[in-house]
Amino acid sequence: MNIFSERYKQLGEPATTVETRQAIRVNTLKTTKEKLIKRLEARHIEVEEIPFLENGLYIIRSPFAVVSTPEYLLGLFYIQEAASQLPVPVLNPKKLCLDACAAPGSKTTQIAEQCPVIAVDSREDRLVALQNNVERLGITNCKAYNLDFRGVKDKFDYILLDAPCSGNFVTEGKMWFRKQSMKRIQERSELQKSLISHAIELLNKNGTLVYSTCSLEPEENELIIQYALENHKIKLETVNTIGDPGITNPFDNKLNSEIKKCRRLWPWKTNTQGFFIAKIRKC
Repeated sequence: MNIFSERYKQLGEPATTVETRQAIRVNTLKTTKEKLIKRLEARHIEVEEIPFLENGLYIIRSPFAVVSTPEYLLGLFYIQEAASQLPVPVLNPKKLCLDACAAPGSKTTQIAEQCPVIAVDSREDRLVALQNNVERLGITNCKAYNLDFRGVKDKFDYILLDAPCSGNFVTEGKMWFRKQSMKRIQERSELQKSLISHAIELLNKNGTLVYSTCSLEPEENELIIQYALENHKIKLETVNTIGDPGITNPFDNKLNSEIKKCRRLWPWKTNTQGFFIAKIRKC
């Protein structure tokens, strides 16, 4: 047994193999879920509505790759794993929103269906993918900048921080276990502390921040939120979606009981990739 499987066992969870289904998100700027389903079914593509998402569909069966369809090329949908579609509806922005680590644009384009968005990412090569997605989906209310998020100075009422993380074995398979180490996890954790601190600084009073990762490691999730609670004037709000409550005693660390308001998606329970979501309000 590898070190990470043993860690999950200590947290009371078995690291069971999970095969996630391909998921897409309807681009409501160009179509509706009902119209897209009809178009895809006409091409003999079988889909199923994702029960915990308003505009998410599972691809059950397709005679060809869905990226080759006119519907994809026309920007009627975006290929996006189901758990990855959750942070934006949890944030539910009503006005200009900052997407802090935006590329390749899955959540940026999702935000743009609700309100204007400013997208920043430090990697120029990844911003190219974001710009391509923005064009394909017909988005006109997004501005993207090649910039380290920590260089942003403006204040916002809504911020999405889908932080760079170590990922999880569901999306990368056995290779994930081979390349990861506790040293890498700790390095990511230090980066995430820096990012969440800056995000909170940029929030207006009563502003909302959603922090999310596709990691299963407490050092990148609950312990980051504990750090934020100890160092900033914030409060947590309940994340109303699928998943388990945040862990408040990982590896004998006693954390703030409010962390139960977060959501942790164990793949073998949700049939998605691993994920973590916290909703923060600035006091």
